[in-house]
Amino acid sequence: MALKITDECINCDVCEPVCPNTAIFQGAMIYEIHLDKCTECVGHFSEPQCVAVCPVDCIITDTDHPETQADLQAKYQRLTQK
Repeated sequence: MALKITDECINCDVCEPVCPNTAIFQGAMIYEIHLDKCTECVGHFSEPQCVAVCPVDCIITDTDHPETQADLQAKYQRLTQK
């Protein structure tokens, strides 16, 4: 599944630079994640880097957009042209 940032976000700016797919961006109030770019770091790292660095644990699985590991791998391949 893609990830999403909840309204507990404190805009600390640590998640955006660690995203290998540039899926994280500053929204109107808090950081947000482009669903079409988020692979949960599949293909890059063993765990989502944004989740690993978030000091307030506000990045969660987006249950409204379920994706399998195969879906995330296919998205990674599409994004990286591999």
